[in-house]
Amino acid sequence: MEKSHEDRLIRRAKRGDGAAIEELITEHQAALYAFVLRLSGRPDVAEDVVQEAFVRVIKNIDRFDPRFRFSTWIFTIARRLYVNHMQKHRPSSDSDVVELWQGVSETPDELTSATEKRDHLRRILDVAVACLTPLQREIVTLFHHQDWSIEAVSSHLEMPEGTIKSHLHRARKRMHAAITNDASLARKAEEILK
Repeated sequence: MEKSHEDRLIRRAKRGDGAAIEELITEHQAALYAFVLRLSGRPDVAEDVVQEAFVRVIKNIDRFDPRFRFSTWIFTIARRLYVNHMQKHRPSSDSDVVELWQGVSETPDELTSATEKRDHLRRILDVAVACLTPLQREIVTLFHHQDWSIEAVSSHLEMPEGTIKSHLHRARKRMHAAITNDASLARKAEEILK
């Protein structure tokens, strides 16, 4: 969405225009959900956080500073809500964490070859992302999955660009190690990439 159109929608939303609010939500809902889902690994948590983020946006739209991007504001709200959620709901045992990363098993007859490959790749990436720290996971998600620039991630997290690049570098190394250190995952990744 172009910044000028977004600014018009925000001005209308500040005046209570429901259609403008709905368009802002529709525009950002999928990306925000994908972001929180990637951070949490749980659809139920992602849905709750995204819903609460939009509730906060609607209640506080008059506080939005139009000098900044709306997406940065809402991603910041969602990130804070997610952090708060994680602090309140820490897993009680290792088995709770393992459950978060279990995939859905599907028979090859049910899937086309392309879908199968995508599912296997998603599982491999989930395992690799699971080895990251929460900060690294967020940076990787914003940069690779949301296509944010280094500058945008730096601004969002209020960290120097060099620090963001270092976190990305370390995160990629950890993900690579997580895949290559597991013979089964490494074999599957090699098969998919052929």
